[in-house]
Amino acid sequence: MRKYIVRIQDWVDDNLRRLCGRITPEKRLAVLLTMFLFFGITSIYIFVSAIYNIGKNEGQQIEIEHIQMLELQKKDSINQLKFYNDGREQN
Repeated sequence: MRKYIVRIQDWVDDNLRRLCGRITPEKRLAVLLTMFLFFGITSIYIFVSAIYNIGKNEGQQIEIEHIQMLELQKKDSINQLKFYNDGREQN
């Protein structure tokens, strides 16, 4: 497997050197600067859009729940036979 990867790397390297050797140094510089500019702008765009989108939708997902009154127990939790359902004591 390693030999196959090395063969592919050598083939790509040879073809790129052959292609770059055919153009003049001025054109090579222009291609290099164009690629640098393109990839630089792309990386800055991705970075800025990632920073912008970090907290974009989190504010909409948070909802405030208001405190509601607790419903008090009407029965004694220890002696449940002592009170009626309406809270009056049995005689």
